[in-house]
Amino acid sequence: MNFDDMPELGWTFGYPFAIGLMAVVCVSLYFIFKRRDWL
Repeated sequence: MNFDDMPELGWTFGYPFAIGLMAVVCVSLYFIFKRRDWL
């Protein structure tokens, strides 16, 4: 596997930022779907 070209490896907070961004997107989608009664 080629891990040299991953942009988050060069930044100290790359992985926490990526995990946090995914969490924010998931929580946002949950509340949007809940408001529209899709869940």
